[in-house]
Amino acid sequence: MDDTPQEITALVGREVYSNNGVFVGEVEDVRLDLDTELVTGLALHELNADVFGGLDNDARGVIIPYRWVQAVGDVVLINDVIERIRRPEDEEEEAVA
Repeated sequence: MDDTPQEITALVGREVYSNNGVFVGEVEDVRLDLDTELVTGLALHELNADVFGGLDNDARGVIIPYRWVQAVGDVVLINDVIERIRRPEDEEEEAVA
């Protein structure tokens, strides 16, 4: 019996943190490439407002590329690239300083 679907569904509900320990969100779903049978992204919800505060209020979540994932265990660890997401007001503050 192939246990791959169990492994994929086991990702749902796991918390996602950057490798610097910043909470990013929670896995709501998995994006799959059916042709290659590979996971290509993680759909996150329950997002950290400090990281994603600039998103449209109607947005339900974000999809992060699976290539950002460094480790999967009790939580999912991703590259710190997520912390580099910039909001327009952050850039304005830097320009004034």
